[in-house]
Amino acid sequence: MSILVLGLGNLVMTDDALGCRVADILTQRFVFPEQVEVLDGGTLGLDLLPRLEGIEKLLIIDALEMDAAPGTVFRLTGNEVPRAFANKLSVHQMGLQDLLAVSELQGHLPPELVVWGAQAESIEMGTGLSKAMSLALDDIVDSVVRELAGWGAEPSSAA
Repeated sequence: MSILVLGLGNLVMTDDALGCRVADILTQRFVFPEQVEVLDGGTLGLDLLPRLEGIEKLLIIDALEMDAAPGTVFRLTGNEVPRAFANKLSVHQMGLQDLLAVSELQGHLPPELVVWGAQAESIEMGTGLSKAMSLALDDIVDSVVRELAGWGAEPSSAA
């Protein structure tokens, strides 16, 4: 089984950096089984297409626009995923929609897809997360670790 944990976002757009920051924290705090790859996908969009080939489980982390209170954490699966990215928070989310659609057309869409994210408060230019998103950060990291454990790929703490 191959698992890709894909953090998405833009590091210079405040809360939009969530996925990248979570991917960075995961790689600093944990050692992953060999079937798990953690990738900061930034804003690469369709450039990520080859990375989905052969992936059985895809876990995406991203800031979301869900008309909720800032910092509210969400876990999305199945039909919830396309709906979540229909309300574009940033340019890279259009790239994500395209990535998933093309991957499906090519027969490479992973059979299991889960999105962990949180409602953004701000996507203005800046390098820091809002207070609400900062508070959600550790919850999302813990949720991703639990999700991986549920898939039989629990990471261990880095020394």
